[in-house]
Amino acid sequence: MKILPFLLVLFLVAFHGAAGRSLARRRRPYMECGYRGTFCHRGKCPRGNDYLGSCRSGYSCCRW
Repeated sequence: MKILPFLLVLFLVAFHGAAGRSLARRRRPYMECGYRGTFCHRGKCPRGNDYLGSCRSGYSCCRW
């Protein structure tokens, strides 16, 4: 019976790291945008702005 509390603690510690993660979460193909001079724009980036990647479907991540 002394091993039961030890196993319970071991079980809780082992699964504590996975508490905030979802196993079914997939990686997004889009980049984060809207920080340090970047913005999302529908379609192509306006003239004079650099294209960085896609924010979401149909939107471009541009830099000022």
